[in-house]
Amino acid sequence: MSLVPEAPRPRVVMSPDGLPLATYDFGDPDAPAVLAVHGFASGALLNWHASGWTRDLVRAGRRVIAFDQRGHGASGKPHAPHSYSMDLLVDDVTAVIDTYLLDDVAFVGYSLGARVGWHTAERMTDRISRAVLGGIPDADPMRRVRVDQARAYITDGTPVEDRVTNGYLTMAAGVEGNDLGALVAMVEGMRDSIEPTPENAPTQPLLLAAGSEDGIKDSALRLAETASHATFVEIPGRNHFNAPTSRHFREAAIAFLGDGLSGDR
Repeated sequence: MSLVPEAPRPRVVMSPDGLPLATYDFGDPDAPAVLAVHGFASGALLNWHASGWTRDLVRAGRRVIAFDQRGHGASGKPHAPHSYSMDLLVDDVTAVIDTYLLDDVAFVGYSLGARVGWHTAERMTDRISRAVLGGIPDADPMRRVRVDQARAYITDGTPVEDRVTNGYLTMAAGVEGNDLGALVAMVEGMRDSIEPTPENAPTQPLLLAAGSEDGIKDSALRLAETASHATFVEIPGRNHFNAPTSRHFREAAIAFLGDGLSGDR
């Protein structure tokens, strides 16, 4: 018997460029809303539902709307690199917020989802009240992936020599339903996308978090130090891949989001 409640059926939101985005709505529709955005090669249900986030946020009196980013889960998975950029990912978040008629929403993102959240919050100061951004680096770690080797492996099984590229492919292939062609297209398409910097830091209250064993911890801490209303939480004993399952992380995030119910922005 699973300890995780059954997930709702996905509802489709169309992106501005015509891709179907699978969204999942948990909790009381009248409760304060949280938009949850997953990391690279993950998905809404894996990142947020199977790990206990939706359960705990709903218990804390929140409505949770999660969605599969383009290239992931039950959403559209284009194979053209030009279908992926930070601007397009931010546009997808905006489309979900607009479709659900959310005027005041908190953002929770991890890894790629945290990078998307950084830029979305910076552009939507009137509608995103605060944000929890876990595992956020100040540069795109996927730039180290050898796209040529990844494509050769997908096409004809050519062994991947580059260690970083092999690690990403192994991680992505380990998630049921992942489309490696779409994910490699995302890696290539986002090569020149905007990155989090002190100059584009959101002004809303932010909680940045990273595992104590995560190689990007120091860069996440630097970002927290540059933002005007940011705090940093270290997730003890966790690396980049298992930090989302940490109860310590969930409790810190829920406490931070609870502070926003008083109207503090």
